[in-house]
Amino acid sequence: MAKIYEQENSSGVNIIAHGTLFVGNINTSGDCRIDGNVKGNIHSKAKIIIGESGIVEGDIICNSIDIEGTVKANIHVSEQLSLRSTATLTGNIVVNKITIEVGANFEGSCRMSNGNPIAEQITES
Repeated sequence: MAKIYEQENSSGVNIIAHGTLFVGNINTSGDCRIDGNVKGNIHSKAKIIIGESGIVEGDIICNSIDIEGTVKANIHVSEQLSLRSTATLTGNIVVNKITIEVGANFEGSCRMSNGNPIAEQITES
């Protein structure tokens, strides 16, 4: 069974470095940068950055997210989702604001919310 890791203090940035495989769920109130591989759900009350070498497989709930790498997940973002030109996103998203750069790949559905709490459920289609 996967462990759930939780950070109480939001003063630091959580980093999953390139070449690292993390299996399990991440719950944090702080920012999170992923340059490695994460297989599990991520719940952050802050910002998540998926670097160009980052790969995430699991559902994501966060305040904002910036994707440069590969993500296979349903995502709920209470503020802004940014897909950079190197991003590949497969999954359904619920978001308040979205930015998609030329070259980014997105396969799934997008539902715009009006900033509802991040506890709102993502429904698969």
